[in-house]
Amino acid sequence: MSTNKILIRGARVLGGDAQDVLIDGETISRVAPGLDAGGATVVEAAGQILLPGLVDLHTHLREPGREDSETVLTGTRAAAKGGFTAVHAMANTFPVADTAGVVEQVWRLGQASGYCDVQPVGAVTVGLEGKQLAELGAMHDSAAQVRVFSDDGKCVDDAVIMRRALEYVKAFDGVVAQHAQEPRLTEGAQMNEGVVSSELGLGGWPAVAEESIIARDVLLAAHVGSRVHICHLSTAGSVEIVRWAKSKGWNVTAEVTPHHLLLTDELVRSYDPVYKVNPPLRTDADVMALREALADGTIDCVATDHAPHPHEDKDCEWAAAAMGMVGLETALSVVQETMVDTGLTDWAGVADRMSHRPAAIGRLAGHGRPIAAGEPANLVLLDPAYRGAVDPADFASRSRNSPYAGRELPGRVTHTFLRGKATVTDGKLA
Repeated sequence: MSTNKILIRGARVLGGDAQDVLIDGETISRVAPGLDAGGATVVEAAGQILLPGLVDLHTHLREPGREDSETVLTGTRAAAKGGFTAVHAMANTFPVADTAGVVEQVWRLGQASGYCDVQPVGAVTVGLEGKQLAELGAMHDSAAQVRVFSDDGKCVDDAVIMRRALEYVKAFDGVVAQHAQEPRLTEGAQMNEGVVSSELGLGGWPAVAEESIIARDVLLAAHVGSRVHICHLSTAGSVEIVRWAKSKGWNVTAEVTPHHLLLTDELVRSYDPVYKVNPPLRTDADVMALREALADGTIDCVATDHAPHPHEDKDCEWAAAAMGMVGLETALSVVQETMVDTGLTDWAGVADRMSHRPAAIGRLAGHGRPIAAGEPANLVLLDPAYRGAVDPADFASRSRNSPYAGRELPGRVTHTFLRGKATVTDGKLA
């Protein structure tokens, strides 16, 4: 793959008819059937799906501070294997990414990795403590040019602070991404509040803890005329609130994780901490509502909430275990399983929800673009006919806390291209 010209032959672009795509340097030069290779390196892609490179709005890369879980290098390698060409790195690092210096450090580490673009997310409040606005303007004006701000891992529960953040980011068309969790309603919560939590005797995490914050924040965003994004939406009630807000024409967007599209709280009966996550796995009815909302566009995009943890933080009793799951390397397979193979959406819809829309929400230039001549060659090839068991030992991520270990999933990323450079070839890191 050292040549600067690559011909992808016979791929189904967005799941449509087979076409050839010629990459010349960093851009796509031609898209048409029957192109002459003309000395280009040929990638035989008959039967495979060609999509724009995936964009993740919600990734935890852990660096700086928790390199035992993940680093920018290992996380971006995992992203490339999953078909991602850009990820947004969340701010809950050590130190917190609440200053221009820290976000620039993460951004430069991303540039050095070379496997995908890393766009840092800035903290909304100093130290994620919810008391004082962080240096939002300075982070935006830095080399990292931060446009997304979030205290993810914690909720900005103070309405005044949230209003001020929404007002502040208007100056540079930023967006506040809210982790919707009313803290007083989730004290001691271990899993979704419902039948299963009652039977297991575990502290319940009520849906209203999420829904009440979302309702407040869409009203605040409308009041100040700003953009709010809802992280990892997980309940049917949350879907209805977002749907109502959008019907008003308010600037509200939302994401759903792959695991909330597939897994339910019934899995917690095993007491396996791999299923402990924030927000918790919900009911089958919630899962169905989330799938339908993603299909009809109420939920704008899929975001992994890739949350790596070292072995000792997950291989312990349920109450002591950390919350979170890795998800970059399995996201596209889960979306195929839950959305494409069920007929809820097609591959063009996947491109919209996993590339076009997240790039637009993050105002990320060069990503989420059409597969057309003159566009950046940020692309992913997927073999949709593949089906196999997930083996975390094969992950590029430093952590192995996957809820899909041993589970059969469809689809396999065979190639990922970042501005024309192959980062993954034949399913392996280049």
